Order: sequence, then structure tokens, then C-alpha cells
Amino acid sequence: MKNVATLRLILGDQLNTQHSWFKQVRADVLYTLMEVRQETDVVKPHIQKVAGFFSAMRHFADDLVRMGHRVVYLRLDDPKNEQAFEANLNRLIREHRIARFEYMLPDDYQLDRKLARLAAHLSISSAVTDTEHFLTERGDVARHFQGKKRYLMESFYRQMRRRHDILMDGGKPAGGKWNYDQSNRQRYDGAVTLPETCLFSNDVSDIVAMLDRCQVPTFGRVGPKRLIWPVTRKQALQQLQAFVDQRLPYFGTYQDAMTTESAFLFHSLLSFALNTKMLHPLEVIQTAMDRSRSTSGEAVGIAQLEGFIRQILGWREYMRGIYWAHMPAYASMNHFGHSARLPDYYWTSDTRMNCLRSVISQSLEHAYAHHIQRLMITGNFALLAGIDPDEVDGWYLGIYIDAIQWVEIVNTRGMSQYADGGLVATKPYISSANYIHKMSDYCEACHYHWQKPVGERACPFNSFYWAFVHRHRQLLSGNPRIAMMLRNWDRMKTRKQDDLLAQAEHYRAVLNTL
Repeated sequence: MKNVATLRLILGDQLNTQHSWFKQVRADVLYTLMEVRQETDVVKPHIQKVAGFFSAMRHFADDLVRMGHRVVYLRLDDPKNEQAFEANLNRLIREHRIARFEYMLPDDYQLDRKLARLAAHLSISSAVTDTEHFLTERGDVARHFQGKKRYLMESFYRQMRRRHDILMDGGKPAGGKWNYDQSNRQRYDGAVTLPETCLFSNDVSDIVAMLDRCQVPTFGRVGPKRLIWPVTRKQALQQLQAFVDQRLPYFGTYQDAMTTESAFLFHSLLSFALNTKMLHPLEVIQTAMDRSRSTSGEAVGIAQLEGFIRQILGWREYMRGIYWAHMPAYASMNHFGHSARLPDYYWTSDTRMNCLRSVISQSLEHAYAHHIQRLMITGNFALLAGIDPDEVDGWYLGIYIDAIQWVEIVNTRGMSQYADGGLVATKPYISSANYIHKMSDYCEACHYHWQKPVGERACPFNSFYWAFVHRHRQLLSGNPRIAMMLRNWDRMKTRKQDDLLAQAEHYRAVLNTL
């Protein structure tokens, strides 16, 4: 390979064919993508996650070659692969006599620091460029909330609406309200027929075989050796169109619902395509808005549209901003001092609690669960049971196809586990079985009785809930959103309180067998 002057690194979550790097084919530029153990071994990953990223990376590299670009792609089993970005880059720089190194800003804090150090110590010139994906800069959220103890997403979201003129009517919110969250909390009752889900059948058998040969520890399954997730931009666009055509009309209404009838309900399933940058957030928003103005098909109401756009324009950008404002300290926050181990059934789904069994089984099958399943089932239980946030963090980062640290860790430690002490969430998101029964059909076929607080086959969520309130009373007492919980606890007779605490203590002692 001759006349190569510049080496450009592309990470596995930077698969953006629309990036300005690729607008011009240059003979003096060499692109490289790498499958490395440095990434696969951070936590034990779901096999679909590794296969999905590697497959998408390989397709992306093929696309670049078809466009005329020069590419060196290092597969995991390549004899020359030194299994770390720094070592591989140093070798490529030597072999190709590279005069300049360039890379896009990583979304991972640790990798960002490693590549910055590498670039600083190289004997050649280097440069870093933006990924051209996000709608904010890294520091925008920190600047927006400068001097504030809590980072309330709503004010940031409204600023984003104004900045990008999305769902605005002049200076006012379209429809007269900024937020339709109160309208979007219905249980799925079967009144609306579930549409077909846009899933794929991508053959990743060669990647699965390679992971087996290389002895990469994984869990979960790909069945039968087919991946349902998009691995090309073409597939991602197809999934986006299918969502806005078939599922967006009911997305908001049922976005918090949970049912054994469907793993996907009316959710978009676009997070993997977005987080790998195969799709841009603005094109997703624009496609949804175009669909809402269409006169064909099911009408898309303002509550449905706003609920979806809030996740992309508000929540996603907000999570990223929190990450860059508070890393690396955020990764070790543990407000409640929780230290218990994650129960074994988080890896097997072998539990008699039907809600956990359903969600974990679904997660093992598809590497996916929607946000309420993650927050109010697996996350809620882990928080009530006092699980170490490190354990919860590692599980979420490993099991979900869309889990990249910048978005996963803030959702886990902040929203789900309240480990940041309320920086993100205004209260701990905990509930007894009552909420689960209200929003799902999980309780109907459960070994445990959702209405029963103590005694044989009493639902563990109930006693765990009150034990949590009692155990952390001092830390919760200053939060006005928790005041009613504390008053309800105080109104109970001492005998009832003792029975609940004893039930919770018993369940904690046999946590792995529940």
C-alpha cells in the first residue's frame, strides 16, 4: 500500500457513513477498524452484543471499500491483532510509515483518555474531530446546570426544543404543553392489535464460531445463529420507517406498559442503530415528524410524537451530558452503600418471580428490554435488594445490545439505582408489587401473591420495599417526593412493621433461591 500519509481510526460505535471524513476519497488516507479483546473483555457480554457490533463494523468497512476508501480491518482472530487499540495503532503507524494520526472523539471516557495520551506521545502529528452525531457538545449539559445540585431534564429538554425548533409553535410548545408524560402511562389491555415487528435475520454464524475459537466469555444466545438487529444503515432506515408507520401511533400511550404477549410492544428498537451512529438523531426525529403530518395510515397524536421525541432530543442528549460532566467519579458512586451480590438468576432467568423471569428471559433471548422493564423490574428489584451498583452496572452493560457506557451508566447509577444521590432522578424509582400489577400481566401467573406483604409466597417486592424505606430513612427524609412513603410507614402498627422487616430479612437470606 503506497502513498499513505494519514491513518484514521474508526471505533465500533462510529459507523456513520454520512460523516464528512467520507465525502472525499483520498488515496493518502488509510482507515482502520479493529475487533479487540480490550473491548470484549470489559464486562462479560451478551453474545448478540458482540456479534452485532462486529457484524455492523464489518459491513461498514465493506461500504467504505465500495466507496473507494482504503481500509485495514483487523478481525479478532487476525494473527497480527494485538488485542488493544494502542498496540495495533503503533504497529500500523510503523508498517505504513504514517505521518499523521486522526481519530473521532470517543464516547467512552477511559478510551477517550487513552487515545488522547497515545496521540500526545506519538512522534507524528495528530488530530481529533467530532463524530458529527450528537446535537450537543460534551459540556453543554454541565454549562446549562452550572451551580445546580440537581440536573432536572425538563429544563434542558425545553431548551433543546427551542434551539432546534422542534415541536414549537412560535415561542410556545406545539399543542400547548411541553410534556405529555401523564397521558403516556397506560397498561396494555389488548384493545390495540400489536403490529409486526421489523426484525432481521442476519447470519452471524462466522462471528459466533470465531468467538468460540477465541474463547471470548459471553452469555445469552443467538438463535438459530441469526441476529434480529440491524447491521447496516439500509436496515436501520428500514427499521425506522417501520416504526413510524406501524408503532409510533401508539408509542406514547403504551410506552410504560409491560406484557408477556410481546417483548417489543410499540417501542422503536432504534437504540442500537442510533448508538452505533448508523442513524442520526435529527433524521429519526424528522422522520417521526413527517409521519405525524401524513394523512395516510393511523394518525399520530401529539402525545405519541412528543413522548418519542423527548427520548431522543431530551433524554439521550441529557444522559450523555451527565456522563461527561461527572466522569470518572460517577462510575464509583454508591449513595446507599449497597454491597450485595447480584442474584444468579439475572444470568439464567431461573426465578419464581414471574416479572423478573419474563424480563430476564426476554433479555437473554433478544439482548433487549424496554426502559420500564429495565427501570421498574430488574432495576427496582436490585435497588430494593441492596445490590452493589458495580454489579448492576456490569450486568446492564453486558446484556443489552444498545448499552454503551455513556448511556448505560447514567441510566443505571442515576435513574435506576439512585447511586448518585439524586443528581439525575428526583427520587429513587422503587415500587412494591402494586405498580407491577398495575402496569403488566406478570403477576397473573406468578408463584408469589402480589397482594400479600408477608407470609408464605408473599411477593418479595412488598417487604423489600418497606425494608428499603426503613433502612434508608435518614437518607430519604429530606426528599419531599418520599414524604408520603415515610408517613405511610410511620402509620403502621409496630407489629406490622416488624413482620415486614422479618419477611424482608428472610428473603435477603435466601435471595438466590427466590
